[in-house]
Amino acid sequence: MSAPDRPYALLAELTHRCPLQCPYCSNPLGLERAANELTTDEWRRVIAEAAEMGVLQIHFSGGEPTARRDLTELVKHATEVGLYSNLITAGVLLDGARLEALVGAGLEHVQLSFQDSEAAGADRIGGYRGGHAKKLDVAKLVRAAGLPLTLNLVVHRQNLPHLGDLLDMAVALDAQRVEIAHVQYYGWALKNRAALMPSRAQLDEATQTVEAARRRLKGILVIDYVVPDYYARRPKSCMGGWGRQFLNISPSGKVLPCHAAETIAGFTFDSVRERSLADIWENSEAFNRFRGTDWMPELCRSCDRREIDWGGCRCQAFALTGNAAATDPACALSPDHAALVDLAEVESGSAPPDFVYRRIGAA
Repeated sequence: MSAPDRPYALLAELTHRCPLQCPYCSNPLGLERAANELTTDEWRRVIAEAAEMGVLQIHFSGGEPTARRDLTELVKHATEVGLYSNLITAGVLLDGARLEALVGAGLEHVQLSFQDSEAAGADRIGGYRGGHAKKLDVAKLVRAAGLPLTLNLVVHRQNLPHLGDLLDMAVALDAQRVEIAHVQYYGWALKNRAALMPSRAQLDEATQTVEAARRRLKGILVIDYVVPDYYARRPKSCMGGWGRQFLNISPSGKVLPCHAAETIAGFTFDSVRERSLADIWENSEAFNRFRGTDWMPELCRSCDRREIDWGGCRCQAFALTGNAAATDPACALSPDHAALVDLAEVESGSAPPDFVYRRIGAA
């Protein structure tokens, strides 16, 4: 296999600590405790190594990255080594002074999550009282600071009726972009799938709402839209392909090809505490396992889309079939596709169970 291309983006999961308890959180069920987190010096070294590799963007995430007292220092270091820095945040720990310090350190963009368009639903979904009102205030602070604002809107059966209102809220908050992502079912979301799975009718209505909004808001708001794989006919190119463009570093320093990779059993993910970032990217078994096309089963290897979707999602294949090398069941050609659709229809047609909230020990 030839040497892999350089990654262009790094997701730095600084911590799993978070005031919110969203039932679709992409963090693993086994949340890292603060004592296991990389130190400031370790993160500084890793950020410098990423820049030397040719990484262009760093996305500070978590958990809630503002729970780290050294966030401003890390943003400043990323700026000094030439990385574009983006903050992915729930916002509830931010205030004007903290944001001003981050801007002074070189922060260039903020992605702010919202759970619903109104406080009662948003606070219930996030498991955090008063969170929605705080987010509205933070969105205004971000725009007042001159930073571009993206709203992250994770949608599911319990907030999809408010999708139009969420888009109106984005315009009112002067966001430049929204990411409307239907829940992807790994980790906590898989645990809560029956409570979150939309019906096909809900999905169709949501898609129509997005298409109408794109026409109506052209030039005002950029709308990215990700549908749930359980109703798809072709798999998505997950992270641009396993180990091709993107890497993720967990709070304890494990280097992952995607944020959900730890859900795949039987993998050993190398740590930046033991190997350099470049060595892990180029040579680790985990990154090379599903890189390229040689690993693919015949159904995928002979497909014209093999270098478009790169076999789809390995985490989803494992979650649904127990085999991370199987054809992604989101593909209509997969022998498991019909069962996937049936599962979605059964779960979305039943009354939603209570959420299992994201917290240590809850799983």
